[in-house]
Amino acid sequence: MSVAKALTVQNISWLHGFSGLFVRPRRLQIAALCCRQGDNEPEILLVSTRGTGRLILPKGWPEKDKPAYETAVIEAYEEAGVVGEPDSRAMGSFRSFKGLSDGLRIRTKVLVFRIRFKKQLQSFPEIGQRKLFWLPLSEAIEAVDEPALGRFLRKHRSDLV
Repeated sequence: MSVAKALTVQNISWLHGFSGLFVRPRRLQIAALCCRQGDNEPEILLVSTRGTGRLILPKGWPEKDKPAYETAVIEAYEEAGVVGEPDSRAMGSFRSFKGLSDGLRIRTKVLVFRIRFKKQLQSFPEIGQRKLFWLPLSEAIEAVDEPALGRFLRKHRSDLV
């Protein structure tokens, strides 16, 4: 067996977590800002991370050959079972960190797309892997574990009313 063949990404498990960085736009993630009307103010969906339980927006790496807003729709469905109407233009972005399976953290840019809530399915791919929280916007701003996300929500408060 040649050395090159033996050193494929599949054969070096510690490199596997990096493979997505080479086939996707560098360090870009897409987030779904799912919102619905609450009693006094809009409610925002936050999900817990699988590893540490931090509260974040549903997000993931861009899907190949799909517009970014479709990736947001996919993430909302996969992580929380949310079905909704996406804006095709991003609301904006913020800086974050992505934790890889080996414990390494990389700095990312998170592009945020608003999704207007229609319904939440009882079954979805990551059911039981995350906790889901619909919080009034003012509570969501305080509950998120990423300061940049809190600033983003505060800055775009008027866009969500």
